[in-house]
Amino acid sequence: MKITVQSIHFTADKKLLDFIQKKADKLDTFYDQIISGEVYLKLENVEDEANKITEIKLLLPGNQIFAKEKCKSFEEATDLAIESLRKQIEKHKQKKTIADTAAKKAILMAAEDDL
Repeated sequence: MKITVQSIHFTADKKLLDFIQKKADKLDTFYDQIISGEVYLKLENVEDEANKITEIKLLLPGNQIFAKEKCKSFEEATDLAIESLRKQIEKHKQKKTIADTAAKKAILMAAEDDL
């Protein structure tokens, strides 16, 4: 899966970029039809330690899913965002299966009506 990473107001190091790519690649095991992904890394200017924000947007066929997490480190925020996306992918797959089953039933019903 092709992932583009944009770090806003700072430069992300290679180790962080590799970590994000590795985590995102694991999503392919749950759903192999992911088209691409965009990751935005932001530093929020607040006194709180949890000022690192990771936003991930994935493009699926006919759909788009999004997760945003704010933590003390980009790695932790990425882990949480990836887990959220994994859950969304599971829901997407369930809905797609239900829709496919309903479409097949409709085709069978139409075919029976023609007989």
